[in-house]
Amino acid sequence: MNGTKMLAFGLIVAGVFGLSIGGFSYTRETHEAQVGPIELSVKDRQSFNIPVWLGAGVMFAGVLLLVVRAES
Repeated sequence: MNGTKMLAFGLIVAGVFGLSIGGFSYTRETHEAQVGPIELSVKDRQSFNIPVWLGAGVMFAGVLLLVVRAES
């Protein structure tokens, strides 16, 4: 399996993964203070949505790369 096919399959898998997951969220500490023995921290929850067009586009690019490479 050459590098082009591996890249194409990787793009297809990444596109399917992006379409199936749809996004992810993570927690980030934004502020922290320590006053004597008392510790205060604020945690901010962020979310990142993967657009459907991006997942489909990446998957389409992988399929296109396989088809164009197979015809050459």
